[in-house]
Amino acid sequence: MNALKVEQAQARLVSLDQFRGYTVAGMLLVNFLGGYHEVAPILKHHNTYCSYADTIMPQFFFAVGFAYRLTFLRRLRSAGVGPAVSAVIRRNLGLLLLGFVVYHLDGAVSSFSELRELGVRGFFAQAFQRELFQTLVHIALTAVWILPVIALGTGPRVLFMIASAALHLWLSQRFYLEHAWTLPVIDGGPLGFLTWTIPMIVGSLAYDAVAQRPPAGAVVSRLFGWSIVLMGLGYGLSCLGGFPASLPFFPPPEGHVVDLWTMSQRTGSTSYQTFAAGFSLAVFACFVVLCDWGSQRVGLFRTFGSNALAAYLIHPVVAEAVTPYLPKDSPLWFVQLGFLLYFAISYLLVRYLEKREIYLRL
Repeated sequence: MNALKVEQAQARLVSLDQFRGYTVAGMLLVNFLGGYHEVAPILKHHNTYCSYADTIMPQFFFAVGFAYRLTFLRRLRSAGVGPAVSAVIRRNLGLLLLGFVVYHLDGAVSSFSELRELGVRGFFAQAFQRELFQTLVHIALTAVWILPVIALGTGPRVLFMIASAALHLWLSQRFYLEHAWTLPVIDGGPLGFLTWTIPMIVGSLAYDAVAQRPPAGAVVSRLFGWSIVLMGLGYGLSCLGGFPASLPFFPPPEGHVVDLWTMSQRTGSTSYQTFAAGFSLAVFACFVVLCDWGSQRVGLFRTFGSNALAAYLIHPVVAEAVTPYLPKDSPLWFVQLGFLLYFAISYLLVRYLEKREIYLRL
């Protein structure tokens, strides 16, 4: 690769890191503010429509899909199929283990006799319902699920994405929607990987659009064009539950009943994931314009983007330290002060790691 191509590749990674850093900052914002009464509804998860808060997690999957395609193809060329597949399996087993430590299992027993009475079948029925299936575990399961197609062309990946969404729709219609809503599950629950496939594969397709090195204008046009198609398709799917559906970022009318087509992060619905994947593509396209066309760099996004896992693990610990004297009914100005303190501490800790070149990678 000549010097120009190296420089272009580095520029592309800057846009991805800046996009990832923005997503981490958004995560800190919505995870902290979402529980406070005076905060605008758009910053909260409602699970009955797509709010701004609901766009954050799909952006992580989009970024993972982009980097997944890049690193897997690179390892495939340099080491071959076996080592490339082995690296994916090891990495995602590590994520599963980390997820187990961070999220824990459901339920508990107070004595060994209670454990014996529960039995193996009861243990698996009780322990793997809800808590384990959150971000890190969803990323690991989804990455392994799409492993058979991650190195293939556009057609097979798109077909696999559609088939996964169709399977989720069928299972939801049969039993899973009721289960996911009444338990309730978190971020799609045990079958969430079927629809988290959508933003992850869309991220891998975005990598292709950038890596093919067409003229800069063509890249951005393609990214924005497909983002509009996906967002329109996601909204169109939501209308299958009743036309016209409320627009994304606007709450549905009072009394709205959640169904198979509702945009819901809780159920991981196909309409939500499709719209959110398109929204992720549009946001990423903005960073391509700013970072690849221009030379915009935000230090805060660089810090968070280059050490996203560290930020993910640090921010809830900081929140626990800040929130004991920040009640949920606090006035907005007090919530804002608490948020600024929490955000600053989280940033300083991640920045400390960056200065010492300590990065958490799996």
